[in-house]
Amino acid sequence: MKNNTVVWFEIYVQDMERAKAFYESVLAIKLEKMPAPTTEMNMEMWRFPSDKDTAQTTYGACGMLIKMEGVPSGCGGTLVYFACEDCAVEAARVAENGGSIFKEKMSIGEHGFIVLAKDTEGNMIGFHSMDF
Repeated sequence: MKNNTVVWFEIYVQDMERAKAFYESVLAIKLEKMPAPTTEMNMEMWRFPSDKDTAQTTYGACGMLIKMEGVPSGCGGTLVYFACEDCAVEAARVAENGGSIFKEKMSIGEHGFIVLAKDTEGNMIGFHSMDF
């Protein structure tokens, strides 16, 4: 079976409208509202676009922004990278949308380029591109 080891990620937020606007603007995407998994779970969820039919056979993983009582946002031990054509483009949008750049675009050799940034909720995120 060919699949990605990582199949899901969650980015915890405190201000969903602010976080949603940040990610939609920086990544030039639309997030999709999702219902809570059960009626007992008091949470707000917005899913990143993904191809559900090929999620297990292509590069990438599915994920959501999650607002849930008792779960803080901020820098932790996990870092999510978003795929880009040129990560400098998304990096330029970060500051315009209330985030900040932690590490400017840098080469990671034959593996392409990355940018490290903080979103509006204090979460560290990364952007990855192969070219440029």
